[in-house]
This record gives sequence, structure tokens and C-alpha cells, in this order.
Amino acid sequence: MRKVIVQKFGGTSVADTEKIKNVAKTVIKEKENGNDVVVVVSAMGHTTDYLVKMAKDLSPDPSGREMDMLLSTGEGVSIALLAMAIQAQGYEAVSFNAMQIGIITENVHSKARIIDIKTDKLKKNLKEGKIIVVAGFQGVTEDGEITTLGRGGSDTSAVALAAALNAERCDIYTDVEGVYTTDPRIVPKATRLDEISYEEMLELAHAGANVLHPRSVETAKQFNVPLRVRSSFKTENLGTLILGVDKMEIYKPVTGVASDLSQARIVVCDVPDTPGQAAKLFSSLAKEHISVDMIIQSYARKVSNTNDIAFTIDSSDLDKTIKTLDSLKKDLNCGDIQVNDNIAKVSIVGAGMIDRPGIASTMFQTLADLGVNIKMISTSEIKISCLVDKDDAERALKALHKVFELEGDETAVVKGDLPDV
Repeated sequence: MRKVIVQKFGGTSVADTEKIKNVAKTVIKEKENGNDVVVVVSAMGHTTDYLVKMAKDLSPDPSGREMDMLLSTGEGVSIALLAMAIQAQGYEAVSFNAMQIGIITENVHSKARIIDIKTDKLKKNLKEGKIIVVAGFQGVTEDGEITTLGRGGSDTSAVALAAALNAERCDIYTDVEGVYTTDPRIVPKATRLDEISYEEMLELAHAGANVLHPRSVETAKQFNVPLRVRSSFKTENLGTLILGVDKMEIYKPVTGVASDLSQARIVVCDVPDTPGQAAKLFSSLAKEHISVDMIIQSYARKVSNTNDIAFTIDSSDLDKTIKTLDSLKKDLNCGDIQVNDNIAKVSIVGAGMIDRPGIASTMFQTLADLGVNIKMISTSEIKISCLVDKDDAERALKALHKVFELEGDETAVVKGDLPDV
């Protein structure tokens, strides 16, 4: 039985017809290796940014449904052109959008999650020997409404397809040669990792590492999909393999350092210290599909019997969050709502941190020596994140990368921009 390989190419990899021809060669090479191939592609170049700008020129607050209708068109161009390029080189290829296949999502616009993938059409065309080219980033509801998957949607599409087809592996082709210990644009001597665990990659992705989106890694971990991050420009390079932590040898406590500049901190002041207030607050945000990251609740003040609840969100959700909180303010009987979007999250991640004392104190002392003030802290077994001023993020990241001995001897090569996930 032939093995199925799923490949994913981002927008910069298919930015023009010459690059599309090169992608076609990479796809055909995998086909010539004796494998069935399913290819997932994003919109060309900065097409999505251009479509968003046009929408904003017409309406300051366009509806989610119409934005999904608009943004889903970008991938349609990419899949047709890539299928043509493959056909021009003498191989059978067919392109499909999400509706044609049946990539079924929940009924949520701009951040939909995949709930099912129909595989009949895919398997039929693979059996006929065709290379399949699929539009990433998009889905369709049970009643036929077009949806999009949000940031990193094409990565998620690729991993979900690999899981549905029980693929041998999923290769994510990007502008860098794999996963690095930190952003190589900021630290040129960042080290490329040969291997990283699902758990570490997931934490780095949540922490702001713009290589893979967390949802794609979550899906890969859940369905045990072998995942490899590779270069679109050096296809002979095997890149970074992502696998279970139980299959790895841990040599260093910290695997990588990341910073996330797309954070905003909200402080809801003077919340009555009574049961159910936090539930009321965060359930209201959840109903609006607003994800919350760090959360801190202060001790209750004895005089007023109130506390403050601080939390962080992605800055893209800031307007929606403020609107939600304004409508909730009376029901919460709270005081002022303070907003700070001039902040960043800096994180260290490593499976070797478990039961290793001194890691947190080293991080905090390093930031203190730089004069960087920590505003919030959150931890997991393999991650420590600190909220700092945005202006301090870059030097904090560089210092942490150095103190945990993550620098390599060679300078990383980055072709163009890192993927916009």
C-alpha cells in the first residue's frame, strides 16, 4: 500500500509563478519517491493582507461572514495555479477547496475549528494516481457556510488532513530551515533543532514562535502525526522533526526562547470578592471566542472587599474584549477597566525544566540584571513566561538565549520573512 505524504507550503513559497513552479518540482519529487501526495497551500504572498486592507477601506467593522467569504478566495487562486504547474510538468493533479472535499468546521467565523474531514473524494483521486492540491485556511459548516480557521489555518488544515488520511507524515515547508532555539532574525546565531517534542513546540508556539500555530501542533500531538518543518528553498535539508517527548534524549533544561509582541493586558479593577465573579467574566469572553492567556487575581482588599483581575489576550481581540467588558461592567459591579497594549510576553521552554531547580531564578535574575520589570508571571511544567514592556522584549530574549547557552556557531539563514501564522 502506497504511503500518503501531506505537504504544506505557505504564502511566500507560492508568491509568484516562478516560486509555484519550484513548489511543483518539490511535490513531483515526493510523488516520484513512490508516495501519494496531498498538498496544502496558502494564499499567494501578502494576498490576505491586501484583502483585509480592502475590507477595512470599505467598512471599519466588516461582518465575520463576509470576511470569511472574502479571505477564502485567496487560496482558490493558489491551488488552481499550482495544479496547472504540476500538470505542465506531465503529472496529473486536481485542486479542491474545502467545500468540494468536505472540511467541516464549527459554525464560527474567522476562528473555526475543524470537526470532520470527508475523505471519500480524496481517496478516490489518490487511487487514480493524482496529486491533490487543497486550499488551506478554510472550511465549511454543515449547512454550507464558508469559514476560515484563523491564524495558522493552513498549517492546521495540513495536519488535520494528514490525520484523516492516516498519512506517513506531514511536511511543513517554510522560509527557514526548521525550528530554531529562538527567532533567527533577532538572534542570528540561533541554533536549528534536529528534534523537538510536541509539548515543547506547542509551548513555543503559544509563546510567540512564528513557525507553527499552536492548533496545528495540538492536532499533530492528538493524532500522533509525524510532523517535520522544512525549508522551501533547501528541500534536501530534513529540517526539524517534531515527536513525542518520550522518544527524546534531554540534554539541556531549556530548548528555546520566544517573545510575543501581539499581547494586551486588561485589568478589571475593584471586582466584588464574591463567588462566581471570575466565572461570569471569563465565560462572557469565551462566548465571544476570545482566548485568555495569563490570569492574576489580587488578594481581596479588607475595606472594600474587592480585588483586581488581570489577564492577557491577543491584541487582535482587544476591541472585541473592551466591547464585551463594557457591556458586562454593570453586571460585575466593578470599577475601571485598564488596558495596556504596550507589553510583550517573553518565555523560556524546555522539557528538561521538569524537576530542575534554579531555572526560574536564573530567568528572573537575568531580567533583573537588565533592569527589566516583570509585570506578570505564568508557568507550566515546561514553560515560564514573563510579561514585560514591549521595548524590553528584544534585549530580554537575547539575554535569556545567551544565559541558557542556546547559541550556535553558525549564523542562521532566513529567506524573506518568517511565516505569518
